[in-house]
Amino acid sequence: MISLDLTTRLIHRDALILILDKPAGLPVHAGPKGGPNLTAMLEQLRFGLPRNPELAHRLDKDTSGCLVLGRHARPLRTLNDLFAKGGVEKTYWAVVEGGPTEDSGLIDMPIARRSPERGWWMKPAEDGLPAQTDFRVLGRAGEHTWLELKPRTGRTHQLRLHCAASGFPIVGDPIYGSAPREGGPVLHLHARGVSVPILPKKPAVTAEAAPPDHMGEHLAALGYRGPLSPTPPELVQPAPEPVRRRGLRPK
Repeated sequence: MISLDLTTRLIHRDALILILDKPAGLPVHAGPKGGPNLTAMLEQLRFGLPRNPELAHRLDKDTSGCLVLGRHARPLRTLNDLFAKGGVEKTYWAVVEGGPTEDSGLIDMPIARRSPERGWWMKPAEDGLPAQTDFRVLGRAGEHTWLELKPRTGRTHQLRLHCAASGFPIVGDPIYGSAPREGGPVLHLHARGVSVPILPKKPAVTAEAAPPDHMGEHLAALGYRGPLSPTPPELVQPAPEPVRRRGLRPK
């Protein structure tokens, strides 16, 4: 059983939406075997309303950061439409093995399911669904690169597959990268920020989440000097990974 106070992880609250800093290791929905999940905890975030808020999108279990929720039916319909049409700007941070040759660019790579039995397992495919990701290098050091990723589309595992298939898998990725299934580092992928135009005649709601502490060592080597967000230890217990600090070149 996990004891997690979601109110301490709120980074935005208004009458229409909430933005939560989801910790790594917590799935947003219950899996086939049950277990702790974010949806089961959302009663904490009612703040006097008769119903729980609902998720407007999802993040993978081991991805941390900004997660948007609608507080009642009307904003939730608007959010669903915004996310479906690409109207919400999402910014991710990732630490990858190796890195792109260019300091910025676009990954334009269609994606399809690898297996009908596993709808979440994806592969590059010329006849797949269109998928595009903008990237920008924020720092390089040794064998790792700190990337800003901005998906133009929202395909399953898009960022993880795009990075891996481009030759620079995300640190801690056991599906598309080199991390072991058990005992390896936690996925170094973080939903850094969102910009949500929930009201058409007002400025978009923007929020940023500090990166999780399990990414701290690599990010420090890559030039990051900001705060970190603590991850409840019962959710992730990462194995230590050596960090090579030679060739520090923050950008």
